[in-house]
Formats: sequence, C-alpha cells, structure tokens
Amino acid sequence: MTPLPLLYEDEFLVAIDKPAGMLVHPGREPEGPEWIAMKRLRDQLGRQVFPVHRLDRPTSGVLLFALDKQTAGLAQQAFEQRKVVKIYHAVVCGIAPAEWVCETPLQENSEDTLLAARTSFERLIIASASSFPGDPALELSLIKASPETGRFHQIRRHLLEAGFPIVGDFRYAGQERSFELGEILDIGTRMLLQAKVLELDHPRTGPPLRIEAPPDADFLKVFPEMGWLLG
Repeated sequence: MTPLPLLYEDEFLVAIDKPAGMLVHPGREPEGPEWIAMKRLRDQLGRQVFPVHRLDRPTSGVLLFALDKQTAGLAQQAFEQRKVVKIYHAVVCGIAPAEWVCETPLQENSEDTLLAARTSFERLIIASASSFPGDPALELSLIKASPETGRFHQIRRHLLEAGFPIVGDFRYAGQERSFELGEILDIGTRMLLQAKVLELDHPRTGPPLRIEAPPDADFLKVFPEMGWLLG
C-alpha cells in the first residue's frame, strides 16, 4: 500500500496530505482500511494516532494528527478557540469577484439552530471562455477560501450561495454537471477543494507552525500556471 505523504512530523504531531476520497476516521458504513486515513497512518507509523480536526471525504490536503491524547486535546482547543488559520483552494464555476466575504449562518440539519459562519474569499486565477475545448463556454475561477468558523460544509455552501459551485461537488453542484465537468477536465469524480495551509502555534512547544500541501495534481490540470502559487 502506498504510504501517505507526510507534510510535517515531530514527537507530538504529524500532518499528511490527505487524498480525496479518504475518510478521516471510521464512519457508520464499513470501509476498507485503505480508505481511512487514521488507520492508514497508524499502520504506516506503527503507533496510535489521534485526529485533531476533520476534512470532508472529497476534500484533499493538510490533515493534522496528534501522537498522544494530551497533544490532541491541546490542538483541538486551538481549533475550537479559532486560533488556527485555515486556507483552502477551490476551483469553481464562473468568474468570481476579486474578493468577498460571506456571513450567512448555517445549520447542519433543518431542525438545528442556525450558527454564525464567516468565510473570506479571494480570486486567484481565472480561465475564461474558450479555455476548454470540451465546453467552449466554460469559465472557471481558482479561489482562496479562509473560513473563520468551522460549520458543516461551510466553504461548499457559502460558494454555492454566491453562485460559484465547486467543480465536482456532487452534493451541491449536481450530479449531472459534476459528471460532465469530470470528463471535460479529466478529473473523474473529484471535487476540487483542497485544504492548502494550516497555521497554528505548536500545542506543546510553542513556536508557530505553517503546514502547506503541494499543488494538487487535478488542480494543475485545470490551472497549470498555479504551481507557483503560495497559500
């Protein structure tokens, strides 16, 4: 089994570049261990690991684990207290504005209380009409998203509300269009959302950490010029 790419490792923490399609930890439905990041990393390192935060299954990128319960608790507190900077990249349909902020409250289920949610967005690159022979009218934008809260599917839902669904987001952008774009862009059933950067103070030793994932190969198919972009 191919080892998971390690982005950071010390005696307390380890961060991986999570592939799209992989669960963070076991869910309700049975899955082979090859599709569960926690089990894969445990077997790869030969020791127990503790997830610090979550990424949606179709999201790729920086995923942080602790190597002991105390470190996990301290790191989770930093996320809960909003002391962690999170930067995502997304490829969306349409030509997005240069910058905007969405503060629409969100709820996980219709019976839940609406919770405050805030995401800042910045457009990084555009691909205008005629860029893709499979659909000459297709226009796409590469977006930088910085969520200040961590609500259910926050980035995906805030982008949809703004009229810029994420390419390959079957849940919010629609299955038929997602299949079409997967063929046009040669990305299969991928959703083009990547957890690009995590910044936080080390929960045990104190110095600031910046953990960054490399450019995602499927993003580069759409925007080859993005290889030089920083988070």
